[in-house]
Amino acid sequence: MKQVNQVKLGAEYIAKRDHREMHDRCLWAARMRRDKVAASIPEWEEMRELASQIKLHTLSNLDKYLEQFVANAEANGIHVHWARNAEEHNEIILKIFRDHNVKVVTKGKSMTMDECGMREFMGKHGIEINEADLGERIQQLDNQRPSHIVMPAIHKLRSDVADLFARTLGSDKDIDDPHYLNSVMRADMRKRYVKVDAGMSGVNFGIAETGGIVVCTNEGNADISANLPPLYVATMGLEKLIPRQSDLPLFIRLLSRSALGLDMTQYTSHYHGPRKGQEMHLVILDNGRSERLAAKEYWPVLKCIRCGACMNTCPVFRRTSGISYDAIYMGPIGIVLEPSYDLYKYARLPYSCTHCGSCGDVCPVKVPIPELVFFWRSEVVRHGYGQLSHNLEEGMAEPLLKSSTNLAIAEKMGLWALRNIPESIAESPLNPWAKEHKDPEPPQETFRQYYRRVIKPEEDAAGTSDNKQ
Repeated sequence: MKQVNQVKLGAEYIAKRDHREMHDRCLWAARMRRDKVAASIPEWEEMRELASQIKLHTLSNLDKYLEQFVANAEANGIHVHWARNAEEHNEIILKIFRDHNVKVVTKGKSMTMDECGMREFMGKHGIEINEADLGERIQQLDNQRPSHIVMPAIHKLRSDVADLFARTLGSDKDIDDPHYLNSVMRADMRKRYVKVDAGMSGVNFGIAETGGIVVCTNEGNADISANLPPLYVATMGLEKLIPRQSDLPLFIRLLSRSALGLDMTQYTSHYHGPRKGQEMHLVILDNGRSERLAAKEYWPVLKCIRCGACMNTCPVFRRTSGISYDAIYMGPIGIVLEPSYDLYKYARLPYSCTHCGSCGDVCPVKVPIPELVFFWRSEVVRHGYGQLSHNLEEGMAEPLLKSSTNLAIAEKMGLWALRNIPESIAESPLNPWAKEHKDPEPPQETFRQYYRRVIKPEEDAAGTSDNKQ
């Protein structure tokens, strides 16, 4: 098995200039909307802190809240199942479908089901799963995984979608008008909705106090999946619980504003049991979550509410797209989550980070993503999965960073090299920076030299003046 090379896959997307610029512009606009709406709420930072504390409290008492949630859910008429891993999750749902002779299913958006490879698994067993979310359906038709938690097809241009629909749905490839493309998808999906045997969705929040689940969408794909069919199956990661109904408004206020900069998600659907004549099942998934909860350095990652704000602000993600991570969970949250599933396969992901810290600044529940990046880098090194080039760099850096004298000498040598290496070498393919940039003019002295020449004398003079007073 090969390691995922996000740098290489990202370079392929960067080379598509129109795609890269569109992707960057759209995601940064979402980040700016988030900042604007956050600035309009005086208690925004207090809300983030409170949400973080509620999640930490819930995770610290997860066994009790799970018991309370399941008891209330079953009292509401929901059939509750426990899945230790992805295989059990898929087998449980397959049995439910076979017991009800299910052949065609409408599925609302669910990262947890994607995590289990549920759609592909059902396809192998003759059960057709149709995504109800527009972006997810686009990606399904293109045989490609989602590229964003909230906006699954954001990496595509309208022309890409027009070409895709022409190939798969018979539309006019020369028309990329959004209204036309939506009408094409609507015409294809509506006839499927009325024929389905079951509906599925993920879960944004489970409420221990009531035994109900809450699903947030902007297209109503959960509603059409949950309300029309006679059978409704939902999957919830066991970390999605919150204690009380009164806690929910806080998270709803944070979720949509963080994700898209919108005051509220268009559809916030509450399901506290099956509708009349319907059967409802809920699968609670572990799939490694218990191990994460037991890891003292790592368990706060379970606070994540899957808003995607960290992706919208990440300079790496915005320019390389979520597809380049080749993982279910992409972007900043992906680089600290995927290694817990397969450390060797995703060993390179924690290095796809500039350490700007912006992901931690915007997270609505204060997941310490920047600190977790360093944690997983140390784990990669500890297990011997680091790249040879990184190992060599770290080996050379160690004696320099341990000694200020050695570091000062290295700074002078580096500056000399920048000023004297021929341009043909400095801007050759040996320098990845030179592919998209021109090297800046090197300074005449290092910062250390500048500090000793300019700043330190000023500080000394100010200190002498203060002493005289």
